[in-house]
Amino acid sequence: MAAGAGAPGATVALVGAAILTGQLSVGWSNDWIDAGRDAAVGRPDKPVGSGRLSVAAVRTAALSATVACVVLSLALGWRAGLVHLATVASAWAYNARLKSTVWSWAPYAFSFGFLPLAIALALPGAPVAAWWAMAAGALLGVGAHGANVIPDLQDDHATGVRGLPHRVGGTATSIGTAVALLSATGLVVLAPAGPPRAAAAGALVLAVGLTIAGTVLALGGGRNRLPFLFAIAVAAVDVVLLVLSDWVVG
Repeated sequence: MAAGAGAPGATVALVGAAILTGQLSVGWSNDWIDAGRDAAVGRPDKPVGSGRLSVAAVRTAALSATVACVVLSLALGWRAGLVHLATVASAWAYNARLKSTVWSWAPYAFSFGFLPLAIALALPGAPVAAWWAMAAGALLGVGAHGANVIPDLQDDHATGVRGLPHRVGGTATSIGTAVALLSATGLVVLAPAGPPRAAAAGALVLAVGLTIAGTVLALGGGRNRLPFLFAIAVAAVDVVLLVLSDWVVG
């Protein structure tokens, strides 16, 4: 997104490094905090929960990545840095507590929604992101939350995690996820000024197909992680559409 907006190479690299370290800190903190839960349900895909990696090692990695994220984020400028660090803090809040509350969706909406603003503020002149780009990001976040949680509903229930998807059930979560993903794509296609491009219309059709396929798989139940991969694919389509549109204001 930074490159598509015409940012200098150094800024593009710095944006990538700041976001990468933030994501590493979030992912590693999740494995560190959830080590006991993952061990209790026998998650073979979790190295910490299965004992292949120590909790101390992952905790050290998560905290080291966090320090690097703070330094790299602030190097983007104080505005971009503070916004990006707020999105990372929101994700940490999900890992630490909010995932087990009715507000489990909120960190996803906040972090995904404000990420375009953080990238825009890092550009020369510190412009802002269009409202619809931030709204689409928030909707993608809500969709990603639902798609990510659905395969783990049974395991989460066994370990006491009671986020919003657990309270409303798998069927309602699957349908809500589809609505959020399609709404995000619709905003990216229809909200920018001017008539939609042919490529955007084609991308919308692709996103609809991916969302329907993911929803059908999710409604089938079980531990299938393909719905989450389909949600990632929809997000990728939307990012391409954002790069091709005028999502930066000012």
